[in-house]
Amino acid sequence: MESQYITEEGLEKIKKELEERTNVLRPQISKQILEAMGHGDLSENAEYIEAKELQAFNQGRIEEIENIIRNAVIISPKQKTSIVGVGATVKVESKEHGIQQFTIVGPSESAPTQGFISNESPLGSAFLDKKKGDEIEAHTPKGLVKYKILEVA
Repeated sequence: MESQYITEEGLEKIKKELEERTNVLRPQISKQILEAMGHGDLSENAEYIEAKELQAFNQGRIEEIENIIRNAVIISPKQKTSIVGVGATVKVESKEHGIQQFTIVGPSESAPTQGFISNESPLGSAFLDKKKGDEIEAHTPKGLVKYKILEVA
């Protein structure tokens, strides 16, 4: 698996989720499975089937989080640079959207509606390695967007 860019705060948040899923949710699900097994025929036991599906989902998420932690590359949003990279905040302007601000983050912290865009997204990758004054074009799900970079922090 490749590097997972993440802030220190994001890593702490995901570690807490791992702890919750491992130490609280996993035992709760096991208890649900045992209780459901006591209700008879497992092939037609909806509670058992639902609990097993929940167990599989939880275990998949635990493995996903462990991979993120194992491959984490800590980024600092306070890095001062004139070139856009992961962790940078860019202030941009477009004719369609006016002035906006985005922070480039790794995929696990992406929250586009809050201005945190993934370095792997079309828009995030278009900003990478650019500097103040550069103009970019990105093909997004909503179509072609053009931005001029006003500031990089």
